[in-house]
This record gives sequence, structure tokens and C-alpha cells, in this order.
Amino acid sequence: MGGGLQGCCTALALAERGIDVTLFDQNDKLLSRTAVANEGKVHLGYMYANDPSYSTARMMINGALSFAPFFSRHLGIPGESLNVSQPAAYAVHADTQRNVDQVSEYLATVHGLIVEAADGRPDAYFGRDLTNRPREWSLAEREAEFDREIVTAAFDSPEVAINPVALADALRERIHADLHIEVRLAHTVVSVEDVERPVVIATSEGATARHRFDHVVNALWDGRLALDGKLGLRPDRPWLHRLKYGVSFYLPDHARRPPSATFVSGPLGEVVSYHDGLIYLTWYPTCLLAISRDVKPPDWATYPDDPLRSKISKETLQAMANFVLSLQHLDLEDLVDVTVKGGVIVAWGETDIYDPRSELHRRYEIGVKIGRAHV
Repeated sequence: MGGGLQGCCTALALAERGIDVTLFDQNDKLLSRTAVANEGKVHLGYMYANDPSYSTARMMINGALSFAPFFSRHLGIPGESLNVSQPAAYAVHADTQRNVDQVSEYLATVHGLIVEAADGRPDAYFGRDLTNRPREWSLAEREAEFDREIVTAAFDSPEVAINPVALADALRERIHADLHIEVRLAHTVVSVEDVERPVVIATSEGATARHRFDHVVNALWDGRLALDGKLGLRPDRPWLHRLKYGVSFYLPDHARRPPSATFVSGPLGEVVSYHDGLIYLTWYPTCLLAISRDVKPPDWATYPDDPLRSKISKETLQAMANFVLSLQHLDLEDLVDVTVKGGVIVAWGETDIYDPRSELHRRYEIGVKIGRAHV
């Protein structure tokens, strides 16, 4: 249930083992919402300096080293051929929740964890060399890209993003070609009956039907908690649904490409610069639009209409141009294929990341949960 990245990957993993899978999704095509409405970062753990236990970093490292091999195997292409960004610098912002020394120490420790985890798996992360310790930029290097008063330090990292739209296109084609996977689009799952063999109740074209299966996997995104709740599976801790947007575009021919950079630590943002010229920006103060503590959040738009679309584009570019020098002379009217897209971020926690103690800074308590009729 759910044709986003989790649902599609689960379907492929099961089909690979010869299991027949029926994949339900309420949209007209797979991977059409949150799966394509993000920057595509394949995290190596460098961002989570507010988790001093390094548990989040370890989980992110494990996921990152599994990502490219999984898609390489299922898409039939080498991991290094996947469409990824320039490696991201980690830039310490003047409003950081962790100072330069703390960030430097954290990056060095995470690097050690990465090297240890990647031992014997040299090509696991898109074929990239992970052995080089994050290097701090010289003042001259930093001044060439950023306002030195706002960005107080910057460090190299091997971390990349993968173009989520390109990945979704390839994955969608692969799913539809798999004889073990039946895709049922425009089907909204209403509930699941936990009986001897679980029954999925779904609506499509105004009609409601019951579908019996041996097992059910709940891979819904913003609807997961609500569906679990109908089975009496209610979380015993607070959660947040956050609506966050980003802005993507292609630069005009005369423009200088900004570096990929993640600004740490706290409610800041990042620039993702792809080799094909695509640029993605997100700046937390202007791109976070809503928070919901409901069991199911509102049906927020993936692609907002004007005037909200224009407001997000303008304010994001203006805010980041204050300290990213290559963005300062850009005019929105000159940019190509400007797109504002966003999705729900679902996470445990009671307070937003403005709070350094928020659970949102610790992302390791996630993963598969097993019950009678759900995973």
C-alpha cells in the first residue's frame, strides 16, 4: 500500500524473490508526490550533528551504502552511472546550533564511521572514494563562494544527491515491466481488516472493493499512522507532519553555477547543483509552510499555485543570495523551468528543528515494524 519510494522498493525486493505483489497507489502514477519533491540527498550522516550518540549517522551510513547497489541491480545500470549532483560542502552558518569546532569534530567522527562501514565495499556509494577526511576550506576558497561573515567555515564531503525525478522515471518503468508486480493506480486504501488473511479495502472510481492477500505492507507516507490507527496500532509518542518546499531551475548560459552546499546546523537549508545544470534550493525559514500533529495531515499540494509559488521562489532566492555569491545576480525571469515542489516530512517529535533538543535531529528510530497484517 503506497507507490512512493518505500512501496516501490519493497515491491521490487519481494518480486526479486519470486513473490507476486499488488501495489496500490491513490495517484494516477507511481512516485508522483514526495518521492519527486525533494532534493534527493543520499545522506551519509554528516547533517545530524545534533545527535551526539551518532546513532542517526550510523543508520544513514548503512542506508547510503545500500542505496546505489540496490538501484544499480534493479535498474541494470552501474551505480556510478546514476544521475547525481556535485559533492556537497558542509558550510557552517552564522546562526548554527553547533559551532565550527563542534561541526569539525562531528564530521571527522562520522568520516571514521563511514570508512569503517565501507571497508570491503569500495564502490557502494556511487563508485566514489570515501577515504578522504572532510577538508576545511581556506579563507580564499570560502570567500570565492560565500559571504564570509555568514558562512564561517566550510568542509568538503563526498555526499551527493540523486535527481529524484530521473530516478522516479527509471523506477516507474522498471516496476511496470516486472511480471511479479501488479500496479493498481487511482486506488485509495480506506482500511485493512486484520483477519486470518488480511483484507485491503480500497476505493476506485467511486466504487469500494475488498482485496484479500497473504500479507500487507503499509508503505503509505502521510496516511500510514491513520491506517495503522484503524487496526488499533497507535503510536505511543508524538509525531509531526511538516510541509516543506524547494525550488528547482536551470541556470541561463551566462550564469556561474553555485556549489552544492548544506548549511548547518539547524533550521537552515541547502543548494544542490547537478552536473546537467539543474539547481535545487531550499531555505527552511521560507520553505517550511505548515506543521500538522493530526494523525493524517491536510492534503497539501505537491506543486503549489500562484501566488504561493511565486512567493516561495522569490523569497528563497533572495534569502540564499544574501550569502551564496553566485546567486546574487540571478533574476527569476531569466531562470529556466522554475519549479516549486514540496512534500510531507513525517517524523517522530513534538517540537520543530528550531529546538536543538527536538527528536527531529535524531532520525534513527525508523524502519520496519511487524504486526499480524502490516509491516
